[in-house]
Amino acid sequence: MEWIFDKSDPLLETMIGSIMMFSVIILLTRIIGLRSFAKFTVYDFAFTIAIGSIISSTLTSGTSIVHGSVAIASLLFLTFIFSTLQKKFPALSSTISNKPLLLMRGNQILEENLKHARIEKSQLIAKLREANVSRLNQIQAVVLESTGDISVLHKSKDTDEQSVDSIILEGVREKL
Repeated sequence: MEWIFDKSDPLLETMIGSIMMFSVIILLTRIIGLRSFAKFTVYDFAFTIAIGSIISSTLTSGTSIVHGSVAIASLLFLTFIFSTLQKKFPALSSTISNKPLLLMRGNQILEENLKHARIEKSQLIAKLREANVSRLNQIQAVVLESTGDISVLHKSKDTDEQSVDSIILEGVREKL
């Protein structure tokens, strides 16, 4: 039965530690900003895994709350520094993040881009349904974003032929 419950387990310490770590994360996130926990780029994913590991070791091992809090604060500060550097040096941003990829141009599915992104046609079709597309001629473009989201750009109801403003597709890879 000790594998289920052991009287020597520090349950109260774990509960108090959880509340303290939660409070520290809320406080630090309010200071640093939500960017730390936004939708995942490769960089964000690595950050989230690191935060989870720190929280886990703080709550389940001999790591003190202060030590875990300093580790989390360091990662959040690093996130702040990286986001500042990404604004100043666009090359850094392209190094640690994927560029968006065009999956459809109008009603044409770009099969090679789907293959490269490892997205099945059925997954793309599901996203189109999710975006309330009932006919392919309603689509101007479909983009795989750097976060892994799929964006569907609809045509205006006013006209069948309409182009997307260039700024909307800025930085989107059209071909591989």
